[in-house]
Amino acid sequence: MGETATQVVTASAGEHDGGGVAAVGCRALRKSYGAVAAVDGVDLEIAEGEFFTMLGPSGSGKTTLLRMIAGFERPDSGSVELAGVDVTQMPPYARDVNTVFQDYALFPHMNVLENVEYGLRVKRVPRAQRRRRAEAALEMVRLPGLGGRKPVQLSGGQRQRVALARAIVNEPQVLLLDEPLGALDLKLRQEMQLELKRIQREVGITFVFVTHDQEEALTMSDRLVVLSEGRIEQLGTPIEVYEHPASAFVAGFIGSSNVLERGARRFTIRPEKIRILADGELPAAGAHHERGRIEDVIYLGAVTRYVVALEAGGTVTVVKQNFETAADAERERGRDVVVTWRDDQIYEIGAAAAPPHDEEDG
Repeated sequence: MGETATQVVTASAGEHDGGGVAAVGCRALRKSYGAVAAVDGVDLEIAEGEFFTMLGPSGSGKTTLLRMIAGFERPDSGSVELAGVDVTQMPPYARDVNTVFQDYALFPHMNVLENVEYGLRVKRVPRAQRRRRAEAALEMVRLPGLGGRKPVQLSGGQRQRVALARAIVNEPQVLLLDEPLGALDLKLRQEMQLELKRIQREVGITFVFVTHDQEEALTMSDRLVVLSEGRIEQLGTPIEVYEHPASAFVAGFIGSSNVLERGARRFTIRPEKIRILADGELPAAGAHHERGRIEDVIYLGAVTRYVVALEAGGTVTVVKQNFETAADAERERGRDVVVTWRDDQIYEIGAAAAPPHDEEDG
């Protein structure tokens, strides 16, 4: 991509440098629909230039929170700040944000270049300047030379890139993305994840991304927040949230995790951290180990998943990388095994439930 294109699209990055002020601030935000609290007292700060993801299942409040930042929804209480300025009462058009939706929202009667130019035309940017900036934005999203096509002539991935170009050409302080990759097939979705991250790094704009896809959030985010029933379950980097889940909900929602209770301890351990020892193999010094039986084997191509019922109680899933052929994996079902893991690979998530009190024992 040429130097001119980069300069045109990233011109506002330095202008929006908050000098330590959060790009987005949510202060005790609440929003209810009838008796249901969609967002229930959320406090959140998103840094300037950050790729930030709101992650959660359907009904967790992530889209409502995004819409309040955009101005499409008014909170029942609390406030929204952009670069330290309270914008809670401002309409969407008065906020320095743009939104990219899952359905692209392109104008079918306009060609690609006209779609990208639209926001600049509304702002009465001179024609030559808006044409220059729109072409630079299309180059940024790797669609040079397609400005004359209509949206119907483009693939789903290309239409998503046009929607992104239309948003970044306005050089917003914050770009909001509401599950923008949800309509794409898996391979294209994975390609666009990398493209979005590349574009965000190049333009320097704060991206706030909403998704229910855990892998997508881990792949793209500088930080992410996990939401459930309108509340924050955990906030941190992908590594922090994945390796050290703060609750059983996070452990189960981010990837897959085993939750075990041993005595007064309740902890999680990821399937890839557990090893099944080979026959005659001894566990490493200091490692925890337990006996069990393989109940099920699921071949997944790159890995094989083993479900092991433990003698001490509970079931764990173990994931084994298929470095060599896994043709004999099915024969493992029913085999007695020893599984092992290190104490530094588990994460405590609270005390186990106390056993029921026996009244006869007083």
